[in-house]
Amino acid sequence: MHIFQLVGIGLTATVLISVLRDHAPQFAMLVSILAGAVLLTMAVHNMDSVVKSLSSLANAANLDHGFLTTVLKIIGIAYIVEFAAQVARDAGEGALGGKIELAGKIGIVILALPIITDVVESLVHLLP
Repeated sequence: MHIFQLVGIGLTATVLISVLRDHAPQFAMLVSILAGAVLLTMAVHNMDSVVKSLSSLANAANLDHGFLTTVLKIIGIAYIVEFAAQVARDAGEGALGGKIELAGKIGIVILALPIITDVVESLVHLLP
């Protein structure tokens, strides 16, 4: 990942937004959302090597790929929800940002339920 590119885009957008906020606030919000989307896309694009590494580790450990897939989905939900909540807060909708985060947390719990169930069942079988 080219961290300097990400930081450069972020700082350039910040300066542009600061200038536009006084003269054209609607464009400032648009630049903010666009810059955030570009940064998120660049960061997600670079996650491919991480996913491949985790997949090879799961293969080496003979782990079920369902667990790995679920964990990666949970991580993805967390990042996307955080991005959406911050966009809502930047738009002055703090309450909506909180509701987006709540919906994401519920989605994470729903995805994690099969893993939690398997862990509890494994613990029950270990106990005498």
